Amino acid sequence: MRCSASAPCDNAAGMARSLRWVLLALLFAVSTLVRGEGITLSSATLQLTDDAYELSAEFDVRFTPATLEAINKGLPLYFVTEFEISRPRWYWLDETIVRMELPYKLSYNALTRQYRLSVGPLFQNFDSLQEAMKVIARINRRPVARKDALEKGEEYVAALRMRLDTSQLPKPFQVDALTSREWNLNSDWHSWKVIP
Repeated sequence: MRCSASAPCDNAAGMARSLRWVLLALLFAVSTLVRGEGITLSSATLQLTDDAYELSAEFDVRFTPATLEAINKGLPLYFVTEFEISRPRWYWLDETIVRMELPYKLSYNALTRQYRLSVGPLFQNFDSLQEAMKVIARINRRPVARKDALEKGEEYVAALRMRLDTSQLPKPFQVDALTSREWNLNSDWHSWKVIP
């Protein structure tokens, strides 16, 4: 094929375009294979039963290298799931109707090679970190408010998040958590409207 001033050669432009598409496809494939770190909310629902509102939710928790190394070396990690229901008010700050925290303590025992998950005085042992994290990451039909706590026909906002409580870490790790993204295991607040 010959190129001239009156008929420019499209071969080079076509190859450049094809190469661009191949590079974009490759970049997309690599980005889907790379696992992100942090906490994301997969699903959340608030259902009214006969006498209460029940919360169901599921998080996806992916440890950073620093937090994974810390837990496997015996440093306990504290996770908190926070939930609230508020009523928006145009004339003042929103009114908080329900506020709830679910604290979890996760630790590893090198002697027994088990992970221990504690909620207050109760605890359970797991053979793998994934098994323990399934319990932390899932809330199943937990009552959060009485049926009469929300007025019928009013508009409310429910909000939910999970975070690593770095204030429970030993002091040297707290300082490191302030300056390093490696300790940033927090989900954003996820909010949705609720109208009883």
